Amino acid sequence: MNPRTRREFFARLAELDPDPKTELVYGSPFELLVAVLLSAQATDRSVNEATPALFAAAPTPAAMLALGEDGIAGYIRRIGLYRSKARHLARTCAILVEQHGGEVPRDREALEALPGVGRKTANVILNVAFGEPTIAVDTHIFRVANRTGMAPGKTPAAVERALLARVPREYMLHAHHWLILLGRYICKARKPECWRCPVAVVCDHRPKTAAPEAR
Repeated sequence: MNPRTRREFFARLAELDPDPKTELVYGSPFELLVAVLLSAQATDRSVNEATPALFAAAPTPAAMLALGEDGIAGYIRRIGLYRSKARHLARTCAILVEQHGGEVPRDREALEALPGVGRKTANVILNVAFGEPTIAVDTHIFRVANRTGMAPGKTPAAVERALLARVPREYMLHAHHWLILLGRYICKARKPECWRCPVAVVCDHRPKTAAPEAR
């Protein structure tokens, strides 16, 4: 995919959705951090069903730390791996209170030092909460980047580097969300739905899939 094609790719996505948002529901950088930690190996829907009560009971790191690991677990039982996630959240809140004055740091190194926070999660926080032009490569973005020819790579880190080098600067802020939504709803893992894809004409994937025959 050449520079002109990449620009058209994102221009088409931007025209359809000029201001894309995460599907996780949150009201502060801390709530976003919690939601992203809970979303690992879980659906955004299951996280959004559990977090309103959790956030009402504990809207700050100090309040969540006061709940304790068992208290947190009680609110997130419907989410997969809830025990380990409750443990990570309790430890994360302790660090936020003790080392960062109860605030989510706007620094990659500090974010990645939090339990359960890797590069992908740190990129989400930097991009969504703080408006940094970063890209968090999840399974959807990894698939889309390789399948379309946008930024092929054998590892998430390689795909991230390629995307940062190839996405036009004016589209970098929202590229993360456009690619996730494309992968989640159209460029699906089992079979891409090319017949209804807004960027199919500029995508390198071959052969394009056709619409299923009407029954």
